[in-house]
Amino acid sequence: MFLAEEATASTFSMFDPFILIFTVLIAIGVVRLLMAPKKNKFALGFGGVSLVVFLLLDVIMISGW
Repeated sequence: MFLAEEATASTFSMFDPFILIFTVLIAIGVVRLLMAPKKNKFALGFGGVSLVVFLLLDVIMISGW
């Protein structure tokens, strides 16, 4: 009985919505940096790497739901 419950249990956590919100905020920041007339390459690189990491985290997280 316990094994059947574990097999169908969702891995959703209350921390998951915060990760999704942070991903959206990072994406907004990267888009704003790309549209700026004077581009800050360090901030653009840092935001791009952060966005890739958070998007990968989102994919892994959502596939477990």
